[in-house]
Amino acid sequence: MDYIANTLANLAEQSAFTNMTPGNIVMILVACIFLYLAIAKGFEPLLLVPISFGMLLVNIYPDIMKEGGLFHYFFMLDEWSILPCLIFMGVGAMTDFGPLIANPKSFILGAAAQFGIFSAYFGAIALGFNDKQAAAISIIGGADGPTSIFLATRLGQTSILGPIAVAAYSYMSLVPIIQPPIMKALTTEKERKIRMEQLRPVSKLEKILFPIIVAVVVSMILPTTAPLIGMLMLGNLFRECGVVRQLTETASNALMYIVVILLGTSVGATTSAEAFLNATTLKIVALGLVAFAFGTAAGTLVGKLMCALTGGKINPLIGSAGVSAVPMAARVSQKVGAETDPSNFLLMHAMGPNVAGVVGTAVVAGTFMAVFGVG
Repeated sequence: MDYIANTLANLAEQSAFTNMTPGNIVMILVACIFLYLAIAKGFEPLLLVPISFGMLLVNIYPDIMKEGGLFHYFFMLDEWSILPCLIFMGVGAMTDFGPLIANPKSFILGAAAQFGIFSAYFGAIALGFNDKQAAAISIIGGADGPTSIFLATRLGQTSILGPIAVAAYSYMSLVPIIQPPIMKALTTEKERKIRMEQLRPVSKLEKILFPIIVAVVVSMILPTTAPLIGMLMLGNLFRECGVVRQLTETASNALMYIVVILLGTSVGATTSAEAFLNATTLKIVALGLVAFAFGTAAGTLVGKLMCALTGGKINPLIGSAGVSAVPMAARVSQKVGAETDPSNFLLMHAMGPNVAGVVGTAVVAGTFMAVFGVG
């Protein structure tokens, strides 16, 4: 009987119920809410499902993230900047840069949306973070998870990498909730109904030369951006050159989805109650939301300015797509425009600022690295 009693006692002691804290319960509930949003509402399930499941598992079994645990080794690939760069290659292989090439003014809208990053930087300084921490946190404003992880690791801010990554990817997933109210508040119904002229056709030669030229120019000016910009443009060159179909398919499908699984689950697994439920994390999450809102607003307002300067030829809604969430932000521009005029098609026009925002966020990250002397 003693043997049975000791065995049952050991089993009970080793169960998650014995060691679970109120904080773990809170995080499990948050994970379930995220899963609901991903599965029932379709909010970027490719990102939100692995992130929320990693969040769920680590709050049931914290050792899964400790050294020797499964997610610990996944997360090392984040810390070494391997997964963010591979994500960029996959994004490049999936993205058509034609709308940006056809309408170079989109670079202005992509640059305007980076205002959110700088607002978060100064906000973080005001809240007591040091320069490098503020820079790492501020990239959340670009709604670019891979760049957020890349910059945080390069600046040596691994202690806050988890909250930064979770905030960045969460806001990327919640673009359809966060952006529309801001866009509608800053534009009139007449502006949202503006129909833009069809984009000019872009030749194959232009599409091949574009990634090569951008990689060379940006990397020459800011060599620290070469890993991100280089992989983004390499993936796009795979897509456009037409002679490496197998590489294009691998980078945009199998490899991309493998990396998303590894990165998503490991990022979600950084959200143990002990690491996540504290004042520092709450400040980071709040700063990220403010930065993302500012970036959306800045892009929309510059879109309004360009609309006025061009005599109403630019729909301001496409300015909100200047954040780096590709292609989610462009889809939101299309959705908000279609709510006002169902026959208005803005998606391709919004893709120009959207991909410009990806390049812009990487450039801002490289600028921070150069300022702090990090190679």
